[in-house]
Amino acid sequence: MPVEILLPLLFGTGFVAGLIDSIAGGGGLITVPVLLGIGLPPQVALGTNKLQGSFGSGSAMLHFVRAGTVTLSDCRSGIFWTAIGAALGVWAVQRLDATLLKQLIPWLLAAIAIYTLLSPSLGAEDSHARMRSGPFYLVFGLLIGFYDGFFGPGTGSFWTMALMMLLGCSMLRATAATKVMNFTSNFVALLFFLSAGQVRFAEGIVMGVGQFLGARVGSKLVIKRGTALIRPLFITMVLALVARLIYQNFK
Repeated sequence: MPVEILLPLLFGTGFVAGLIDSIAGGGGLITVPVLLGIGLPPQVALGTNKLQGSFGSGSAMLHFVRAGTVTLSDCRSGIFWTAIGAALGVWAVQRLDATLLKQLIPWLLAAIAIYTLLSPSLGAEDSHARMRSGPFYLVFGLLIGFYDGFFGPGTGSFWTMALMMLLGCSMLRATAATKVMNFTSNFVALLFFLSAGQVRFAEGIVMGVGQFLGARVGSKLVIKRGTALIRPLFITMVLALVARLIYQNFK
């Protein structure tokens, strides 16, 4: 593909993915197929996706932190355990068969979408926490961090739902905290891909610049519009992810 077409394509893809991902997650639905479509081998596409995704999740995280929607000090234990979980996940995926996980995840995501759809007040505002933050981040940081390093699709959905249901976060606060955890697991996984030489820098950086700008626009919209914007996009992206995974696994 000519470079004068390739670079705008990558930038535009990154911008759209960053915009959507900062609001509802699921940006990988857009970026990974494009990276594969331009001819990158699967492992290199995944490594490059972690590079460009780190730009987007980092941009959204910074905007939410500056707006006071999330505080990094409150997420300290979550960052630590998510980093540990992600490192274990990347290590495990090189040694274990992910087939069973790939077949199970679409149904878990479908359950999340249905529960959210049938619970219109879920995440409308902060509610009573069912777990203390320390044990919560220990358990879910390890579990979801491991999952993101091992497989990945739907990580943001799992974080958002767990934060709303167990820590009592509103959907706005859950979305903001999710970006902190997403950036952590993205960055840790990226280090492993870099050490294996499975990252294409030119494509990743161009797409990453688009991600950074798109995530900045999206996070501003989230803060301005709140749950009214997040909820329908969240359900839509979860269902789109479910459809894609089912198609890939059972076609």
